[in-house]
Amino acid sequence: MPVAVTYSRAQIGIDSPLITVEVDISPGLPQTLIVGLPETAVKESKDRVKAAITNSGFDMPSRKIIVNLAPADLPKQGGRYDLAIALAILAASDQLPIGSLLGFELLGELALDGSLRSVKGVLPASIRNKAVNRQLIIPWVDNDEASLSNNKQILSAMHLSDIVAHIKEQLCLLPARKVLKTQQTKSSLQLSDIRGQYLAKRALIIAAAGAHNLLFMGPPGTGKTMLASRLPSLLPEMSIEESLEVASIQSISKYAFEIASWGQRPFRTPHHTASGVALVGGSSPPKPGEISLAHRGVLFLDELPEFSRQVLEVLREPLESGKIVISRASHQITYPAQFQLVSAMNPCPCGYYADDSNRCSCTQDRVLRYRNKISGPLLDRIDLHVSVPALPKGVLSDSAFSPPKSEHEDACTLVRRSQKMMKKRTGKLNAHLDSKEIQRYCKLSEPDQDLLDTAMYKLGLSARGYYKILKVARTIADLSEEKHIGTVHLSEALSFRKLDRILNPC
Repeated sequence: MPVAVTYSRAQIGIDSPLITVEVDISPGLPQTLIVGLPETAVKESKDRVKAAITNSGFDMPSRKIIVNLAPADLPKQGGRYDLAIALAILAASDQLPIGSLLGFELLGELALDGSLRSVKGVLPASIRNKAVNRQLIIPWVDNDEASLSNNKQILSAMHLSDIVAHIKEQLCLLPARKVLKTQQTKSSLQLSDIRGQYLAKRALIIAAAGAHNLLFMGPPGTGKTMLASRLPSLLPEMSIEESLEVASIQSISKYAFEIASWGQRPFRTPHHTASGVALVGGSSPPKPGEISLAHRGVLFLDELPEFSRQVLEVLREPLESGKIVISRASHQITYPAQFQLVSAMNPCPCGYYADDSNRCSCTQDRVLRYRNKISGPLLDRIDLHVSVPALPKGVLSDSAFSPPKSEHEDACTLVRRSQKMMKKRTGKLNAHLDSKEIQRYCKLSEPDQDLLDTAMYKLGLSARGYYKILKVARTIADLSEEKHIGTVHLSEALSFRKLDRILNPC
């Protein structure tokens, strides 16, 4: 019998390379062999496929069947190849025209009764399928996810027999319906929900405008978590390309894809007991971690010193590069991880160090050990260090301290306007400027340069800290619609680096 060929898509990170499924049926004892670097779930597909073919009313050949998944050096995982294997077997056994499957790409796990089940990574596969002249057939339950790519070549089905009928032109599968949203759902979390904390709100606006990382430090109950949760709502809506990046990562993650989250910036809040693998990704096969799930959004680490120091150190490279490379013996996967880090911490283990209430009972040695859980190199990568003190008496109860209702919308307008200036100038936000762009667009006057040099010496800042101050000053100037960085902008940027000295007194 001739060799039957079908096409499918693998899942390698957020990429979805083409897989050619070849089936040869030859005389011999009845058995099905799958070759091409399959893992356990792929090897088990022979039993699922056999039951699905039989229970759908077709004949399973009682001969030797060899299934080859090419290219052979690419690892294959999951049940995503079940549908392609089943149809190739039907074609190789003359139950379908041998060349009728070349115009399709097939993705789906088969139940024992022949119905199709959902698989991971449908969105990346539909994005890659747009570049070729083949129709992509997927399970009906994955219709909404696949339609986000705006691919007009997608067909969805509920059962193996429906696809066979479509290929024989006895039935017409319906194209995936378009469910793409055009607007981001407006967040109910507003800056005006927070009373007082004017310095922290100012820092939040600066961070939102320039994509800067942020650290809040203050006693319990002062609003650090509330402030952090408002950051995503200050950020402009994502573009279609950015939304597809975020949705593609969610599509391949261990979490179920939710169409309701389309277009919304992620806000990830891992617990402080999270491991390094949970934070940056890993396991086998490598899955995206919290930093990749926070791509284009916010990663909030509450109780920062309670995280294992070894876990926190794995954040260093992603904070600089905007990606994470996970290396294994057989292959290497790169996940995007361009997120804003917002963290919060107490000044000491009990939380009330230097508080007016005199409730703190921590010794100086205990306070230093607690604060030194955060390494200097990690702290150096955080642009803004902000004190969030306890609120004065009457702020929460007196209506005179209520923020104006337009505070949040005014802040969003300010952020959008300043980001427009940044992208017009360099095509990127200020936090992502490289050293040459900083030298060109963050020039200081001679007195301001002397001020920064003096501060760098007294605070013991590194070259990275030096450049981060300039980036923050550039953002503050943009918020003021100033073409050049002035003394007031530089001074405000320097005021947000005072925790360098406090957290690293050694």
